[in-house]
Amino acid sequence: MGTDDKVRNVAEKARGKVKEAAGKATGDRVTEAEGRGQQLKSDLKQAAEKIKDAGKD
Repeated sequence: MGTDDKVRNVAEKARGKVKEAAGKATGDRVTEAEGRGQQLKSDLKQAAEKIKDAGKD
């Protein structure tokens, strides 16, 4: 996995956590759900990159 990909995925997950927390704090369920979705998307990207790396070894 490239370092750039790792950084992007970690940053996306962090943005998702912030968005989820903001949604919880304001009672905005849509924003909260979007934040959780963003985190899930980041996790899936990380998993896909790990699979690619495993295939290279």
